[in-house]
Amino acid sequence: MVQAFARMKFGIVALMAAVFALAAPQMAIAQDAADVAPVEEAADAAPTYQSLEPVEDKGMPTSFESNPWKSMTFQDQYTADGEYALWMHDWILMPVITLISLFVLGLLLYVVVRFNRKANPVASKTTHNTAIEVIWTVIPALILVVIAVPSITLLARQYETPPADAITVKAVGYQWYWGYEYPDHDVEVISNMLDANEALNSGETHQLAVDNRMVVPVGVPIRMQTTAADVIHAFAVPSLWFKQDAVPGRLNERMLVIDEPGVYYGQCSELCGSLHGYMPIAVEAVPMEQFEIWVASQGGTMPGAEELADTAVEEGAEEAPSDEEAAQEPA
Repeated sequence: MVQAFARMKFGIVALMAAVFALAAPQMAIAQDAADVAPVEEAADAAPTYQSLEPVEDKGMPTSFESNPWKSMTFQDQYTADGEYALWMHDWILMPVITLISLFVLGLLLYVVVRFNRKANPVASKTTHNTAIEVIWTVIPALILVVIAVPSITLLARQYETPPADAITVKAVGYQWYWGYEYPDHDVEVISNMLDANEALNSGETHQLAVDNRMVVPVGVPIRMQTTAADVIHAFAVPSLWFKQDAVPGRLNERMLVIDEPGVYYGQCSELCGSLHGYMPIAVEAVPMEQFEIWVASQGGTMPGAEELADTAVEEGAEEAPSDEEAAQEPA
């Protein structure tokens, strides 16, 4: 009787072990699914970055068919320096140049009519005139002073030092494409020109469209650095009033602040070889929230994000009660 009871007890234990062995993998799979589900939900809930669509005639050349006058002058400007430079060109340089050109043309016509051989068979022997010499010395000097004031102001503005918290972007010129490095965010992208079909499918202009744009935030100082890996290039975006040489072994730097969101196109402006004309530049300026999403989509991090996360973890650990404190609390 005792042996039969022992055999029955052993059989029950063996049956329970077999059931547990069969159920363990299913329990592990269920646990893994439970662990993965929040991660997948978080990934689905995370916002995705959407590239901006280019706007016609904004940040790009204007065709003669679209606007003949605009195709022959500067592009609209989207930086404070660009607006100031365009104002100086339109309201100081062009009026002065026009008035001087008309004045000189008038003098030439007057001399042709008044002092030709028929009207003056006997040539004048005047060698100098003190009043005229003073006038044509003083007036040009005053004109140069008028032009010098805004010119020097513009030069000073263009070489303003970026603040310490400016976002650093380093553009590296290669034969024949661009690389953009974000050392503050651990991001690096390579930008190549799209072919004609790819540009057409993306709704952009051929020889301006690229596969990866240089994405930057709007209204934030950017420490724009340029260098090159092989020969001299030049990073130029006309609608942002930005042009800076990219020289091998040298790091040039200038501040850039973009006023409006948009896509702004440029090209390498230094003859750099046979494919020099196939090095387009596309700058995509977006709000800071979108820039942060783009950085995350590239696998980078915002400056200070890791420190904030560590601080939050430490604060949570300090607020959570220890095991001993939890055990001492009354039920």
